[in-house]
Amino acid sequence: MTNPPFKRRRVVVTGLGCVSPIGADVDSTWAAALSGRSGIGPITRFDAKEFPVRFAAECSGDLDLGDLSPKDARRLDPVAAFSLHAVRQALEDARFESTPETQDRVGVAIGSGIGGLGTLENSWRALFSSGPRRVSAFTIPMAICNMAGSVAAIQHRLRGPNLCVVAACASGTQGIGEAARVIERGDADVMVAGGSEAPVTELAVAGFANMKALSTRNDETTLASRPFDLDRDGFVVGEGAAALVLEAEEFAAARGARVLAHLRGYASTMDATHITLPAEDGEGAGRCMELALRDAGLSPEEVEHLNPHATSTPLGDLAEAKAIRRVFGSHADRLPVSATKSMTGHLLGAAGALEALLCVQVLRHGWMPPTINLDRPDPACDLDHVVGVAREQSARVAMSNSFGFGGTNATLILASEAG
Repeated sequence: MTNPPFKRRRVVVTGLGCVSPIGADVDSTWAAALSGRSGIGPITRFDAKEFPVRFAAECSGDLDLGDLSPKDARRLDPVAAFSLHAVRQALEDARFESTPETQDRVGVAIGSGIGGLGTLENSWRALFSSGPRRVSAFTIPMAICNMAGSVAAIQHRLRGPNLCVVAACASGTQGIGEAARVIERGDADVMVAGGSEAPVTELAVAGFANMKALSTRNDETTLASRPFDLDRDGFVVGEGAAALVLEAEEFAAARGARVLAHLRGYASTMDATHITLPAEDGEGAGRCMELALRDAGLSPEEVEHLNPHATSTPLGDLAEAKAIRRVFGSHADRLPVSATKSMTGHLLGAAGALEALLCVQVLRHGWMPPTINLDRPDPACDLDHVVGVAREQSARVAMSNSFGFGGTNATLILASEAG
């Protein structure tokens, strides 16, 4: 007796939520992105005057932590607090509330590259200044990466699959892609997926700065993130979270949900070349885009918008531009590219989730955010950049790329219609 053939379920996006350096929710973030506003400025999280890099992309404003008590809220690392805020927004936007009848079929997949690093720093200080008895009993549960999703699952009684992808700067994108796979194979009907990161800490900023990964424009902070520009000199550390509510298409239809987009394709590949540097020819990144297109059943010419990884590093932007050229050929001349890290900085494990959210907004609203600070485009990165100001142009298919330390690549393809 043979098993029946596997029937892959279609996945739709029904809700969005975020907190970012340019807005405390989806509407404010989208408005700031369209206006080309930078969220980068001097670091306020700690005294950075002795640091070689003294600026970052920080979030501001109050976080909505639901019915969490002040005592419990104080025990949260910011990476979990950002996640709670974004997940709550996304579920409200989807008009979805878990019930005893549905909760076992609703899961969470929130990726994070480094988790609660600030908690670990504070605990090390307590250990070395006051001894082991002064280390908080909540150190480990506050610091581990999966707590970003676990606290959201606990608060909303989401008892289905619970994933935490840790893949450096590809974590959020992989979290969304793997959540879609869970739905496709029938292990859940709904997944809240995305990424969260809180890396504006002394250790993270010092570590990234000392490896020469960061921009050093301390006196020109809003000009520091400049993807594909000849004068780019490194990325800007950012923080925040973004979450998408994913549902099986038939489940969403049965409850009358509003469909914002369809998740058409996903792929992940590995460069297998270096722990931090991308493959110079962009082979792994290009292969990832090609596999995502195959997964979506689309040709390169059908993609009408691209949000690249584009961190503003000399090698990374060049490698990605080469990969885009190889995958899209002459279509790259008319494929609009919006490098939104120019405004938000690099949210590391949350970056891909925020950029996937922005792709959904492009599909919905027919506007493409600009790449700011692209004053002298690098001729080696010759693409159809949306430069300086937003472009009013509709798109039916959008691609979002994320590439992380270790050589991990991930690509999502979102569409306004099912395929």
